Amino acid sequence: MSGPVLVVGAGPVGLTLALALRQQDIAVRLVDLAPQPSDRSKALVIWPRTLELLDLHGCVEPFLKAGIQGHGARIQVGQRLLVALSFSKVQSRFPYALMIPQNRTEAVLAQLLAERGVQVERQLELTDFAASESGVCAELTRADGSKETMQCSYLLGCDGAHSVVRHRLGLAYSGETLESNWVLADVKLDGPAAADQVAVVWNPDGILALFPIVGDRFRIIGDVSGAEAADPSLEQVQSLVQQRLGSGFRAHDPIWLSHFRINERKVDRYSVGRVFLAGDAAHIHSPAGGQGMNTGMQDAFNLAWKLALVIQNKAGMHLLETYSPERSRIGDQVLRNASVLTRVALLRQPLLRRLRNLLFSNLGRSRRLQGRFVQQLCETDLHYRGSALSPVLARSGPGLQPGDRTPDLPCQAPSGETRLYELLRRGCFVLLSVGAPLPSLELSLARDWVVPASAEPRPGYAAGRTYLIRPDAYLCSCTSSADQDDLLALWDQWR
Repeated sequence: MSGPVLVVGAGPVGLTLALALRQQDIAVRLVDLAPQPSDRSKALVIWPRTLELLDLHGCVEPFLKAGIQGHGARIQVGQRLLVALSFSKVQSRFPYALMIPQNRTEAVLAQLLAERGVQVERQLELTDFAASESGVCAELTRADGSKETMQCSYLLGCDGAHSVVRHRLGLAYSGETLESNWVLADVKLDGPAAADQVAVVWNPDGILALFPIVGDRFRIIGDVSGAEAADPSLEQVQSLVQQRLGSGFRAHDPIWLSHFRINERKVDRYSVGRVFLAGDAAHIHSPAGGQGMNTGMQDAFNLAWKLALVIQNKAGMHLLETYSPERSRIGDQVLRNASVLTRVALLRQPLLRRLRNLLFSNLGRSRRLQGRFVQQLCETDLHYRGSALSPVLARSGPGLQPGDRTPDLPCQAPSGETRLYELLRRGCFVLLSVGAPLPSLELSLARDWVVPASAEPRPGYAAGRTYLIRPDAYLCSCTSSADQDDLLALWDQWR
């Protein structure tokens, strides 16, 4: 069916998905029930892997200008440091966490979308839809009660934890709500808090996490188990700060005071026919690690390139069947990691706390363990190994394996010197020959979905090998350079 893609929900995930589709000239409508964008800071961190994907789409610079660099994280017990993590060692063009309030992230995304001809249509609610093999018929209702029926090629539900799309599909949102209560405060904070470091403080009576926002503005999160589930007063926030950080800190000029409970829930499948879920509509978990928004935005990037190739008739619809298994496995991993971090932080039994502190103290002395933890936080360790899109054609040896994230690197293309991510920006695959001349594309069917490139060896990229790299900068597969036609033949099964 011809017709635009309908994206429901104009949070960071829906905005990212609409933007990634527009980058490939796909017609999009983006609707949202809210009369205006949220003014809440909500998610605060964009991690390096998400920054890389924004760079891949040619739009990272406005985010970098709108945020500040966070260079590390500290975990301590009271005033005693257990481990200091530095993000500078991560292999990325963006070796830091970008600290940026979610409302600013959404504003930047909305501006980028507007520059590409798409405005968020507000006070427009998806109230019903019917999907068939050829398309989706969606009913939209305005604030005045009037209705519109539209035909769309695909329906993408990015409408949050209470997703209408998910409910209409009848998908279970399995999981639990944790018993602990939490307070959240965006305030100005006087005291010796590092403006480029996340601080997590464990105390016998609870946890306190401190996130820099800009200047002397910080996000404070603390568990208050046993307390009433209610928005805190500034006085209560100050009391929490003194108890867990010390008397040298003063919270003032509150911007947002709130409370929450942690939900850990996820659907078993992210798609039904031509209807897809992304972000909180598909998974929600503890804010430990700050990876909820990032995971949702990466859902969007995964889905967008596949939809674009299918709509452009460069791939068959069965390519879209890889979205759910790939992202569901990532969702499981992120949910599990966040859950473990939360439960470790909330330990109350003295012996278990001592064991935890000893473990993290050892982490602070091991570069290898620190490196693994930093990669997990930065999401540069996420991969699609074992995916149907990541077949192992031959023994890969050391370096990148099928399904791995492919770091950016300088390369040579028919158009001249460039970067890998600039080539991927076209929404196509890259056939990258390392330590050898440009690969020859003699198969005429290959020319509309892949571009050739060559590069010098780099960490992960071995001389004498050719890599087929997906539009979202993950490795499809690799072979010796003499067998590159085997890589091109891979796409035949998806056409």
